[in-house]
Amino acid sequence: MDFRSLLGEPTGQGWVQLAELALAFVLSASIGLEREMRQKSAGLRTYTLVGFSSALVMLVSKYGFTDILESGRIVLDPSRIAAQIVSGIGFIGGGLIFVRKDIVRGLTTAATVWLTATVGMACGAGLPILAIAVTFGHFIVIAVFPAIERRLPKSRWAPSSLQISYQEGRGVLREVLACCTGSEFAVSRVQVERDPTHEGGFARTGEDTLSLEEAVGGGSTPPPKGIVTLRVEVRGAKSVARLAERLSEIPGVTSVQVGDGNLITD
Repeated sequence: MDFRSLLGEPTGQGWVQLAELALAFVLSASIGLEREMRQKSAGLRTYTLVGFSSALVMLVSKYGFTDILESGRIVLDPSRIAAQIVSGIGFIGGGLIFVRKDIVRGLTTAATVWLTATVGMACGAGLPILAIAVTFGHFIVIAVFPAIERRLPKSRWAPSSLQISYQEGRGVLREVLACCTGSEFAVSRVQVERDPTHEGGFARTGEDTLSLEEAVGGGSTPPPKGIVTLRVEVRGAKSVARLAERLSEIPGVTSVQVGDGNLITD
């Protein structure tokens, strides 16, 4: 017989529950540390608080109402709080996902926040082995899966995005497009962004989305000099990484980044 229950106090405030909270804190912080090192929108503090608080909510659901239980009259279902955590964490995840034109960002971050909440729930439910296993699985997905994705065979119809920065006024855009088509890639979209904050930069701000004819043909008025960011969507069966290497060798190109094949980035 628990004397605290006789005194009208809830049970579940012992060393076992403190150990479960501590485990949730450590596992959530380890996930948050990895995301912080990658400089994602949600970092160490966010993940630690999500997992830590989820564990506490689970413990409250399990033990927080033991002082009002009465045999044959009051029966509680601890699983109801777990269901509310799963629903409520969607608000945080939804705030991390945003769309800019055709590019979706934050999906992996939102999914990891949801995973961290489940790790905390497992710790609060007294399932430490499962919590540790899921945390270990997270690091496998983040560290190993990108290398596997790069080696998967790719459909020639799947789009890939390239972000190229170059010095304007040197005819780089025409050479970039010629290099893409010469490497057996079809160019389906060209988007040019001019940076007004660059030294010696531009009086005009914003983005220009060009058709292929406009990009190749150019305009009658010479553009201002500066650094230009070019986003190109290409389709082809060849290696996009090798295409990026060829593009980086073009005189005037300062950087080349390869985006996700489905135009979805974290």
